[in-house]
Amino acid sequence: MSQRHSQRRGPRADMVPEIAAAVGFVSGLLRTRGCVSEQQLQVFSGALREALTEHYRHHWFPEKPSKGSGYRCIRINHRMDPIISKAAGQIGLSLSQLYQLLPSELTLWVDPFEVSYRIGDDGSICVLYEATKPRHGSFGGMLTCKNQMMLGRASPSKNYIMTVSS
Repeated sequence: MSQRHSQRRGPRADMVPEIAAAVGFVSGLLRTRGCVSEQQLQVFSGALREALTEHYRHHWFPEKPSKGSGYRCIRINHRMDPIISKAAGQIGLSLSQLYQLLPSELTLWVDPFEVSYRIGDDGSICVLYEATKPRHGSFGGMLTCKNQMMLGRASPSKNYIMTVSS
């Protein structure tokens, strides 16, 4: 694919580390249950990476990281996020299997310069990936869904980093 053609399709290269962090996190959740083989995880990871890249293609704004944050949010709230279920279908996982393998309450925010998640309604917001971003005020002049939740907390959140070993 020519460079000119890829520029018309959107800033794909800008999303690489954020999407890799999100894919690694969801794949890691599947890996911890031990019910999915490494080969299946590789196929799932590739399918999820491709789906997220396509989904975010016209909704990625590094100059305004909070713009489009709701569109880029991956959510499991007793309903499976369609992007995750589509990628899981590539390895033959059914919806009921996904519900057994993944948390019933999961929010994953994939934004330029930061990927974070929360498990449960009252869980802490944990940062998976963070890069240097331009400073435009404390929240870039906008309140995202995540920032609004953080402001509404009675106590400061504790940040934990989830690590998965194989």
